[in-house]
Amino acid sequence: MNFNSDVEAVDFFRAKHTQLRNEIGKVIIGQDSVVHEVLISIFSNGHCLLVGVPGLAKTLLVNTIAQTLGLNYNRIQFTPDLMPSDIIGTEILDENRQFKFIKGPLFSNIILADEINRTPPKTQSALLEAMQERSVTAAGKRYELAKPFFVLATQNPIEQEGTYALPEAQLDRFMFNVWLDYPSYKEELLVVKNTTSDHTVKVEKVLAAEEIIALQELVRRVPIADNVLEYAVQLATKTRPNTPNATAEVNRLLTWGAGPRASQYLVLGAKCHAVVSGKYSPDIEDVRAVAAPVLRHRIVRNYKAESEGVSVEAIIKGLL
Repeated sequence: MNFNSDVEAVDFFRAKHTQLRNEIGKVIIGQDSVVHEVLISIFSNGHCLLVGVPGLAKTLLVNTIAQTLGLNYNRIQFTPDLMPSDIIGTEILDENRQFKFIKGPLFSNIILADEINRTPPKTQSALLEAMQERSVTAAGKRYELAKPFFVLATQNPIEQEGTYALPEAQLDRFMFNVWLDYPSYKEELLVVKNTTSDHTVKVEKVLAAEEIIALQELVRRVPIADNVLEYAVQLATKTRPNTPNATAEVNRLLTWGAGPRASQYLVLGAKCHAVVSGKYSPDIEDVRAVAAPVLRHRIVRNYKAESEGVSVEAIIKGLL
């Protein structure tokens, strides 16, 4: 992709983003904020955790996004008996008695980790290197993953039997934690009407892999004012109990706060949010717009917060 200036590139990005939203909207009714946040995480080169009860089209959303982006897509159903080799791949002896590495489903552009909390931490940890380094190590040899590479994981918030808590190290590798809610009455009417008839929709490919990588690089080049950068870092450091920036409410209600990755993702998310909103540089409102999905899985409430019924969302709202 060749542009005469970054301004021209930003205008192209905005047009393509609108086109993407329209194509996805042909299949996904409502959930506008969810689609918006998932696209921001993708163009910020981050991973996304989708949390919602069954039947809210989490899997369909990921499948539709893969189609509109023209990327390879693999779905991995996380189950209690899933092993790391089932994700990464394994070595076998070929006909020449030589070890040969057979790549697993992780070698794709978009990975749907379906019900990620249903597999033990040993298997969940197989994703750690892939999510951070965009590579995997098998039998002492390093294999690069295809670019772009995203993990979009789903999780059911209400079912506890047969599930395992995600390790904090893995949670921290997700840029966004996106909560899906029930559709409105009118939206559900439309969903039911479309899915109980012979109505079929075909989505068009909007971007290619090379264009996505170029737009990710563009997001990183977006300039940001020092005061906005400082606001993002201060917001993250405020969540850390018993530190100089912590508020009285944080000290009272939190056990653990957000790490430096939160500051990085607040800035990257704000840059991307600004570009798709028609701005050439982010302001404080753009940081605030991405604060909840960046912070909600990075702060840990203590027993006081739980006993008083103070939610994570209420704590983040107080910080803002």
